[in-house]
Amino acid sequence: MTQKPQELQEHQEHQEPQGHQVARRADAEQNRARILAVARDALARSGDVTLKSIAGEAGVGQGTLYRHFPTREALVLAVYRHDVSELVDSAQELLDQQDPWQALLLWFDRLAAFGRVKHGLADALDAATRSDLSAEYYQPVVDAIDRLLRACRQAGLVRTDVDAADVLLLVGFLWRVEWGDDPDHRAGRLLRIALDGLRTGPSPAAGA
Repeated sequence: MTQKPQELQEHQEHQEPQGHQVARRADAEQNRARILAVARDALARSGDVTLKSIAGEAGVGQGTLYRHFPTREALVLAVYRHDVSELVDSAQELLDQQDPWQALLLWFDRLAAFGRVKHGLADALDAATRSDLSAEYYQPVVDAIDRLLRACRQAGLVRTDVDAADVLLLVGFLWRVEWGDDPDHRAGRLLRIALDGLRTGPSPAAGA
């Protein structure tokens, strides 16, 4: 009887030395990570990018890409979830490395970068899926902002009459504005204007 492809793969894995299996799985994880990184950059440039071009830029065959991400939507969702998870986790990492206000500024810079990627991802997803994702990650993002705000409050750096949900609403322009030729500069300038309104004391000098 002819073996099915999945059965054949399992049979081959069973026959392989354990060291070879570990190396092959490590290669597969590296391929997946490379595909995600390339897809993130490509989708930030255009929501119309093709899977073929992503595979080519990642240096993998289309078959390898489809083994990890059987559909375009699967790839887009993986990029979105990976980026939001990294963004949320980075709040505590920044607080461990920076003073609270600088950690907050750097985190919102990352949120701005994610906002530009999200714009490209939104073009590649239907409205229902976008709504589901927003609902899925709203609370983790609010919790990350709250962690940063609490650290700033404890240091006497921000007002006490705003909460994380207010701040997220305040910076919602990050995924609605067309950024033009210099998105990093414009996003940074608008963020500083918005976030300076949270401070308890005088605003820092421009460029601080």
